Amino acid sequence: MTRPPMPAASDDFAQPLDPPSALAWALGLAGLIPFVLLAGLQWLSVPGWRMLAGSALLTYGAVIVSFLGGIHWGLAMRGRPVASGRLVWGVLPSLLGWLAVLLDSPWGQAVLVLSLLACFGVDRGVYRALGLQAWLPLRATLTAVAAISVAAGALAYWLV
Repeated sequence: MTRPPMPAASDDFAQPLDPPSALAWALGLAGLIPFVLLAGLQWLSVPGWRMLAGSALLTYGAVIVSFLGGIHWGLAMRGRPVASGRLVWGVLPSLLGWLAVLLDSPWGQAVLVLSLLACFGVDRGVYRALGLQAWLPLRATLTAVAAISVAAGALAYWLV
């Protein structure tokens, strides 16, 4: 069985990618519904539901942060040689999400806010370096709404 020829040793993509499609935007924005809904429930619900909403927001946020780290494994696998720094970074968001869940709300939610912002900061540099900058407006929008929602959820613990 013959293998396809290997590309030249490079960590760069061949050319910049197109901006996200309407479907990517729609799916990304739909993924914000749990953030906004659960943060709102923390402000508007009776105490039992407020605790459930906080736990659900914390768990959903941890899953999303893990997903953001996983993107870097996919990007690392595209490079020749594999970028070990991307592999290491790709694991850190999962660990931060796990820490957030262990801390529970509201401190766990604070860790999630910082994790979401850190993921975006790293992604901004990596996306530009790899020709993925057309995806940054979508990433910025998703990060802003998610981080504000989680921060609002954490504030509900202290103010409601």
